[in-house]
This record gives sequence, C-alpha cells and structure tokens, in this order.
Amino acid sequence: MGTAFLLNFLRFLALALEILVIGRVLLSYVEPAGESRVARFLIQVTEPVLGPVRRLLPKGGMFDFSPLIVILVLGAIVRTLS
Repeated sequence: MGTAFLLNFLRFLALALEILVIGRVLLSYVEPAGESRVARFLIQVTEPVLGPVRRLLPKGGMFDFSPLIVILVLGAIVRTLS
C-alpha cells in the first residue's frame, strides 16, 4: 500500500515537472524577457533542473536543448515507475 502511494506520488511529481518545463518552453516564445509573474514562477521552479543539464550540454548556438533532455529523462522515469 505504501509503496504504491510512493510510486504514484513520484510519477505525479515527474509529470508535473514535465508540464512545467513544457510551459516554460512555450512561454519563452510568447514572452522571451520573462517579466510576468507566471514566467518568473516557471523559471524559479524549472531552473534547478534545467541549469545543470544546460551546463553539461555543448553550446548549440541559439538553441537550448536542455528542456528536451529533461523531458526525455522525466518520460523515461515515468515509464520506469509504471
């Protein structure tokens, strides 16, 4: 019983983080400066995950591939926990 709850909770956290990362990517197209409250919230929540991945990846010019990597890893975690 407790194990099922923990797995469901971890799945929920991974999916929530995945949605927040997707939201940050979409919002970066609409509001690149990130000055709204929603943009600041998304940056504060996702930067601890995206920042280290961004530092590990080689520079991709003007493209930031860290959200893609994070989404793929989170998706793999969710599938593993299922």
